[in-house]
Amino acid sequence: MMNFLVKTIANAAALLVAIWLVQDITLTGDSTGRKAWSLVLVALIFGLVNFLVKPVVKLLTLPLFILTLGLITLVINALMLLLTSWLADELGLNFHVEGFWTAVLGGLIISVVSWALNVVLPDKD
Repeated sequence: MMNFLVKTIANAAALLVAIWLVQDITLTGDSTGRKAWSLVLVALIFGLVNFLVKPVVKLLTLPLFILTLGLITLVINALMLLLTSWLADELGLNFHVEGFWTAVLGGLIISVVSWALNVVLPDKD
């Protein structure tokens, strides 16, 4: 349970950094509390998408991984961020990613921040 909580906090922090750095990734809300709640829910959605969908996509694109020496990971991360944005919109959350290249940059930022936070934060259950 602790590992799940740590990963959710890391996802939320990484998403927050991407929202802060990239103009076309937005999180809106009436109040700070609503924004914080939306951010946590979006982090949960992002975690679920990465847990359930990303491995299937990676398996289906295995030849492209080999051909591009892993650079297809940037595209897959962008697609996972766009899927998260779409799901958040469907659930009435105020998180939006505007365009593919914005998603590529956001996915890169989220990957770097998540990696750094997972190095620093504990990884125990």
